[in-house]
Amino acid sequence: MDLATVIGMVLGFALIIMAIMLGGDIVMFINVPSLLIVIGGTIAAMLIKHKMEEVFGSMGIMAKAFFVTPSDPEATINTLVDMANIARKDGILALEKVKSDNPFLQGAINHCVDGADPEFLESVLTKDLEYLAERHQKGIALWDGAGETAPAFGMIGTLIGLVQMLASMEDPSSIGPAMAVALLTTLYGSIVANVIAIPIAVKLGAYSKEEQMVRQIIIDGMIGIQKGVNPRMLQEALKAALPPSQRDME
Repeated sequence: MDLATVIGMVLGFALIIMAIMLGGDIVMFINVPSLLIVIGGTIAAMLIKHKMEEVFGSMGIMAKAFFVTPSDPEATINTLVDMANIARKDGILALEKVKSDNPFLQGAINHCVDGADPEFLESVLTKDLEYLAERHQKGIALWDGAGETAPAFGMIGTLIGLVQMLASMEDPSSIGPAMAVALLTTLYGSIVANVIAIPIAVKLGAYSKEEQMVRQIIIDGMIGIQKGVNPRMLQEALKAALPPSQRDME
């Protein structure tokens, strides 16, 4: 579980609730019509922009920001170097005994053992990486779009409330509810965008880039193994993907 995502979201809502309670009754900040305008409008816009199955799957995509296990590029490099040593000592076919929990790496190993040449291997793995990036981008765009849409529907709700208020100026009892809709929809839209949708999109983007980096390391490492690159040289080349502070750590 990504504790940073959990702590950040809980802290964000806690601060908002604390500010509300310090200034008055929390009940006055609950308005069903405002919620319907923001939440319902955001979902409606998502359905227009994306396929229905993608919208219905958005909660599963969101869960990845909480439960995805971060990739470990250092461990991947160490695994590839170990494989390079095996291949250098016993030949490429010896890699058949190597088993990995990473499906992408295991697929690359299988291609090598089956006799794929470096050009074919690089082409296949690169295409796989490109398709992964496209799939991830769809999920990121979905939540990024929700972050843009929620404040817009908050503004729509504000305009509706203002029109209702101005149309009922002769009835003082109707001014309060109309003003509540006007102000609370803007608040709800801002909360949905800045506490949920946009941070989720950014976190998903970070995880996607990390996974793509690890897969690129695997591609470069497997090509190096096939070409018979010295394991020590291969290790140094693959470490270029790491931050400078981690490159000299053994």
